[in-house]
Amino acid sequence: MLAGAPDCSALSANPFPVYTAAHCRAHPSSAGFRHFVTVRYDVHVHGAGCSGGRAKKRARDADVVSLLRGRGSACFAAGSALFPVGDLLPGAGCRCRVLGGADFHVTSRAMLVSKGTCLRRGELRELHVRCWRCPGGGGAASDRVTVHWRIGTGPFSQEHLELLLLRAAESPAGLGGRRRRSVNTSPQFLPPTYAVSVPENRPAGTPVATLRAVDVDEGDAGRLEYFMDALFDSRSDGLFAVDSATGAVTTTRVLDRETKATHVFRVTATDRGTPRRSALATLTVTVTDTNDHDPVFEQQDYKESVRENLEVGYEVLTVRATDGDAPPNANIVYRILDSDDTNAAFEIDPRSGVVRTKGPVDREEVESYSLLVEASDQGRDPGPRSSTAAVHVSVEDDNDNAPQFSEKRYVVQVPENTPPNSEILQVTATDRDRGINAAVHFSIMSGNARGQFYIDAQTGKLDLVGQLDYEASKEYTLRVRAQDGGRPPLSNISGLVTVQVLDINDNVPIFVSTPFQATVLENVPVGYSVIHVQAIDADAGDNSRLEYRLLETGLGFPFSISNGTGWIVVAAELDREAVDFYSFGVEARDHGSPPMSSTASVSMTILDVNDNNPEFTQKSYHMRLNEDAAVGTSVVTVSAVDRDINSVITYQISSGNTRNRFSITSQSGGGLITLALPLDYKLERQYVLGVTASDGTRVDTAQVFVNVTDANTHRPVFQSSHYTVNIDEDRPVGTTVAVISATDEDTGENSRITYCMEDSIPQFDIDPDTGSVTTRMELDYEDQVSYTLAVTARDNGIPQKSDTTYLEILVNDVNDNAPRFLRDWYQGSVPEDVPAFTSVVQVSATDLDSGLNGRIFYTFHGGEDGDGDFIIESTSGIVRTLRRLDRENMPAYTLRAFAVDKGLPALRTPVEIQVSVQDVNDNPPVFEKDDFDIFVEENSPVGLAVARITASDPDEGSNAQIMYQIVEGNIPEVFQLDIFSGELTNLGDLDYERRSEYVIVVQATSAPLVSRATVHIKLLDVNDNEPVLRDFRIIFNNYVSNASSSFPAGVIGRIPARDPDASDALRYRFEAGNELNLLLLNESTGEIQLSSALNNNRPLEATMRISVSGGAGVGAVEASFLYTG
Repeated sequence: MLAGAPDCSALSANPFPVYTAAHCRAHPSSAGFRHFVTVRYDVHVHGAGCSGGRAKKRARDADVVSLLRGRGSACFAAGSALFPVGDLLPGAGCRCRVLGGADFHVTSRAMLVSKGTCLRRGELRELHVRCWRCPGGGGAASDRVTVHWRIGTGPFSQEHLELLLLRAAESPAGLGGRRRRSVNTSPQFLPPTYAVSVPENRPAGTPVATLRAVDVDEGDAGRLEYFMDALFDSRSDGLFAVDSATGAVTTTRVLDRETKATHVFRVTATDRGTPRRSALATLTVTVTDTNDHDPVFEQQDYKESVRENLEVGYEVLTVRATDGDAPPNANIVYRILDSDDTNAAFEIDPRSGVVRTKGPVDREEVESYSLLVEASDQGRDPGPRSSTAAVHVSVEDDNDNAPQFSEKRYVVQVPENTPPNSEILQVTATDRDRGINAAVHFSIMSGNARGQFYIDAQTGKLDLVGQLDYEASKEYTLRVRAQDGGRPPLSNISGLVTVQVLDINDNVPIFVSTPFQATVLENVPVGYSVIHVQAIDADAGDNSRLEYRLLETGLGFPFSISNGTGWIVVAAELDREAVDFYSFGVEARDHGSPPMSSTASVSMTILDVNDNNPEFTQKSYHMRLNEDAAVGTSVVTVSAVDRDINSVITYQISSGNTRNRFSITSQSGGGLITLALPLDYKLERQYVLGVTASDGTRVDTAQVFVNVTDANTHRPVFQSSHYTVNIDEDRPVGTTVAVISATDEDTGENSRITYCMEDSIPQFDIDPDTGSVTTRMELDYEDQVSYTLAVTARDNGIPQKSDTTYLEILVNDVNDNAPRFLRDWYQGSVPEDVPAFTSVVQVSATDLDSGLNGRIFYTFHGGEDGDGDFIIESTSGIVRTLRRLDRENMPAYTLRAFAVDKGLPALRTPVEIQVSVQDVNDNPPVFEKDDFDIFVEENSPVGLAVARITASDPDEGSNAQIMYQIVEGNIPEVFQLDIFSGELTNLGDLDYERRSEYVIVVQATSAPLVSRATVHIKLLDVNDNEPVLRDFRIIFNNYVSNASSSFPAGVIGRIPARDPDASDALRYRFEAGNELNLLLLNESTGEIQLSSALNNNRPLEATMRISVSGGAGVGAVEASFLYTG
């Protein structure tokens, strides 16, 4: 009640709002809910000077907050009753309807749960409820009440209520039916995403981009500040800065593309209004490449070994360099810098880096090569860069050179008195190969039948092992073999050694008999040859040339001797009566230096002349003499008798004395035959000696048969002091390796040879009779490559004699060992964007065999090469990519490679190689489709998540992180897209009648890759608008005549009403004024027709009330009807 005239100037508005609040305790059936009801009233002030506009229709009549007490959260099944609505809205709960929500509904004046739902502490579920008052409630039956209802849990304390009311007042829905007035609009980025590039290595302060957002507000509300934060990598924050006032982005440090090539920022533009509003955009900075990295070789020094005599085009190794820059600054070309004549044997593929042979490789010419390889990129900014690496190729030796003797023939003169075990010569041979291939072994192949020489197999020193005797052999010619240690060995048998034996005056003259006895008739003439004194000297030359002279003679001695022949002749007439016996000496002296001599005694008897012939007591003698009988051995004594008185018989060997082996002396009336020189069974096995007996003038003859028996005078002799044979390691037990034989110049048991091994080597056995060496165990080249057996040959004479030779058995390798990898399996990893021929992993295997059997190459042939994505270098075992990989198609490979030897047949061993492909951000995000259709009910609460728009990225990890943003169509800012989840949220009121569809473009970014999709947000109409009505008049003038009838029989018009809701259908009904049914109304279309009862000339006027009902309410219009006739 106002006292006095109101002062309207003091009013802020006319009408002005008044709010009332009430606390409604829980009804026993309300499941523990308490309610806070707020109602707004518009107060109109009327009076002088008071003017006011018509109050705008409120969106709602009341706000209700319903809280479930004492619980943190509560869940309800579908159909559960929460609380009665009629208790809170007396008289208005006759019929209620929930607008724009599907979680709750009202039935029988109670709030029920439509589907299972949970209420959580601090959360308010908002809904609009429209109720119609019941008839008799004090108003028209068509009155309605609109309530904004908030349902939640929590204490009904003052603090909690204040918090909830403050939140409700600040929400877009407002409190008390009054929407919160927006005093500050949000800024907008133009454009909403930025993508720029900046070269690396530019100084700090280099401009990058200028961010620009617009804000239509004025003053502080339109003044913007810019901020930026790194999205994926915090390192980016320290490299860039943004001017908060201008939005200019500059670098704060020198950028390095190789460290990080892409930087993604979330950019925020915030105004200074109240409340502060902001806009988001993304900035993607791509750092472009500058050629600031030299190529880097995988190794600074490469080392590889190859065998000589390789074929041209053989792949030796692959050098590999990488460049931290990006193409074309990382495109590498290789070349050999020092390709002079020495290194002309190699070339390099400029693209792949494969070093191959392009000429012959001969270790004997060049043992090692040092190549300087350059890797040069193709950069242009600022220019190409290069680096070098050393490649050291050592050439392994092949046994392709036989030993060569230093001389074609070696000649050595050796005195015959050289003691045994004396070195007489050094045979040398050289082999241009190296190592075991150049190790030369010497052996005597022929010419050493008596085994008097020995050559050291290692040094080539030739030793004299037996006594030389010039008189037995004056010269030896030895054939020497030089053999290297290669597999197989090479030998040279052209070495000749001539050993010339030098004579030494080591033999004194030997008289064939001593003493010499002779008789001579006293009547022989001067010059008569009485006796031949004979001596022999085994030496040669002057050493054997003899000179004779008589000893113990005086003046007038009747005998003399020929100096050269040794014949004693009568030098003066003899006189038996004067002297009947002479005894003197004779000396034989050689011409050696110093000279050697010997003496013999001569007895000379002077005889009378006789006339009876001597007669042997037997005409033949048979004797046996061992060949090793000593010189001077008595053989037999022959005897003859002479009937003359005092006759003296002398004996001589007249025939059959081959090589003067025997001599005879007269003694005791007989002739003693003795051995004058050594016998040799091999030269002469029987002698038939003719012996004469003479009394001076008359003679008789007899025969002496001397049979020579063999003696063990010779030792067995091997043909060579060293034998070398080869045998394959896979030969079965019992295989004959070699037959070693020796010869013995004796006969019988003296020449029967037995063989044995000096050392017991369990792998071999020797037949004692044949000298056949056989295997008794399996051989294994990998355990032992050679054996040396000392084989001895012994004869069966007494005493036994022997010779020893050495049998070297070289085991030939057979390909019986497969290659073996150093690991059971290999693993490697490689980024998917590496260029072709990038090294991934290196496998390595060994083979216990030798030569080609042990030479290994690697291959994928017959294995698994990842469908051709990988290759393996045959020599090094390096696995490389053959083309670009794609992790999204093949994240991992299981390869199967083989190590294969070059034996016949070849053996191979497989190995598994696991290769994991590392992800690179090479795939843009992909939306499920290019266009999305999203249906949203109008009047949906602000902040409601209307959809989730997501894209997928086939990359992984940080490369698959996706950032979402709206780039087009969101002006003004009606929707907000969560930058990480893609959740699309409503930021404003959605009114189907104002705008039924929004089209926005969303972008998914996985920096620097992006993709876009178009989203059509289509609003679903809700019956939230009452029909729009307008009163109208119908004036009808009818003139009736007999001539014609103009009375209209059809539709004359429609009721002027419409419903802004597209989905609503209006219903029409006369409420009052048409009791006479003057007008006919179509209740569905609102079309009006005149009743035929009006076809007269009586005037009529009426006022009619027509109700129009729609989905959101009921209204009424007045129609004034004027009928004139």
